[in-house]
Amino acid sequence: MAETIIKTEKLCFEYEKNEGEEKTQVLRSLDLTVERGSFVAVLGHNGSGKSTLAKVLNLLVTPTSGKVWLFGKEINEETMTEDELYEIRRRVGMVFQNPDNQLVATIVEEDVAFGPENIGVEPSEIRRRVDEALETVGMTAFARHSPHQLSGGQKQRVAIAGILALRPEIIVFDESTAMLDPMGRREVLDTIRKLNRDNGTTILMITHYMDEAIDADRVIVLDDGRIVLDGTPREVFSHVEEVRAAGLDVPQITELTYRLGLSGTPITAEEGADAIEALITNRQERN
Repeated sequence: MAETIIKTEKLCFEYEKNEGEEKTQVLRSLDLTVERGSFVAVLGHNGSGKSTLAKVLNLLVTPTSGKVWLFGKEINEETMTEDELYEIRRRVGMVFQNPDNQLVATIVEEDVAFGPENIGVEPSEIRRRVDEALETVGMTAFARHSPHQLSGGQKQRVAIAGILALRPEIIVFDESTAMLDPMGRREVLDTIRKLNRDNGTTILMITHYMDEAIDADRVIVLDDGRIVLDGTPREVFSHVEEVRAAGLDVPQITELTYRLGLSGTPITAEEGADAIEALITNRQERN
């Protein structure tokens, strides 16, 4: 049985915009489990709670109520020491929407080395980690370049390398492709898939692009701070009306075949083409 690496129980989070105003609930009694080595896509419209969930799991914000377990340990900032909290944070990496916010040095390899240097990793080990991280994200040839002269996708891959150099077991991608062009998105998605497939890194990918969720093991749809759908991509996207009710769209090919009244749930272009070809063939044979 796979190990549960993330667990929440009745997780709630609320905030107060201005003092004296009514508090806004962002997460509502959320129960979630994630297994080690899985690739989970979290979908939701703006304000659904998906980015807040990412921050809770990265210990950037404290839940209003409920419980969170990471790596089998319940997170409690009142009873845990600073060293214990620090170690948990080190094991959960986070890649944000804008890569420029995570780039701190003027040379790519120095940027990747920044994290390990700050936690006291010895120099020869830093050199090894930097080389491995840049190779993993396909940026070795740019080691001596300035990060700020790179494309958006390349910058995001450098940001990922900086996280990898800290050796996290979980990486949360918080809409990390939102500011990228199609080529940059493909570069980052290829890197995410490689980390999960080859390194066994547990991936939690928050996105509003439906096509990015297709390759995940599991898709979770949040609406108003609650999980409304949870399953494989095919299972989730088969519930077209429920996905729409959550303020989202299904992948374009799924939408097309749904409107055509075709059975099954194609989620890739190839599956959609096969379904449409079969429809045309059947009609020709009937005529």
